[in-house]
Amino acid sequence: MQVTMHDQMGNKVVFNKPLLRIVSLVPSQTELLCDLGLEPNIVGITKFCVHPFQLKSTKTIVGGTKKVHYEKIRLLNPDIIVCNKEENTLEMVIKLREICPVWVTNIISIEDNFKMIADFGKLFNKRTEAQKWNDKLAFALADFCQFVADKPIRKAAYFIWKNPYMAAGSDNYINEMLKLNHFENIYENKSRYPEVEIKKIRLEGDPDLVFLSSEPYPFKEEDAFEIGRFTHHAKTVFVDGEMFSWYGSRMLKALDYFRRLHHRLGT
Repeated sequence: MQVTMHDQMGNKVVFNKPLLRIVSLVPSQTELLCDLGLEPNIVGITKFCVHPFQLKSTKTIVGGTKKVHYEKIRLLNPDIIVCNKEENTLEMVIKLREICPVWVTNIISIEDNFKMIADFGKLFNKRTEAQKWNDKLAFALADFCQFVADKPIRKAAYFIWKNPYMAAGSDNYINEMLKLNHFENIYENKSRYPEVEIKKIRLEGDPDLVFLSSEPYPFKEEDAFEIGRFTHHAKTVFVDGEMFSWYGSRMLKALDYFRRLHHRLGT
């Protein structure tokens, strides 16, 4: 049996046997694989694959998203390794291809997310499950769009890191989630994750809202105070980073979270 498909980077990937043993190096995609009924097939994960919670005690942890133990992965005898352009490095992908076929996703838009789920359905013979998830997400998305339709456009900055301060710019899933919520990203005209001088925030966009993410950097109250010194009228809000940056099936929980966030903001 030989199957040829193209991943979301346009790479031709050839499979010569059923994909029964999976190594996933992307936390949100690990969660999706489980939601598609593939938890028994996952043999390796990263230390950041925390959903569902039991995986860390039942699967082999092969490293992080930027650095992995190649020999440990090789010994797992995987049929496929699932990666992502943003979360995993090109160097990693090239070395992993020496072990087995590697599937690379690239999720920037909501449409990319639907495509990934459909692709997983084809890859792992879970077409029905994948279609059910896409139908469920499409329904929830349409309902949320109706909910947010009359919400005002508010200028926002979304911080992901400190020392140096970094924010979400363009060409990433976080920016898409901001736009979905009628938040105008003041750094949308910059690179994916630009470094930011917080004393220049007002000059660079004077946001109404400053979001401090729970990941990858866990912002604290003192950070909100420091940033608040330079934003004056902006409201500083701590947000769940998983809801803005994790894709796949997580989007369903995110849409519910966004509703509650709007209530918190009084919009």
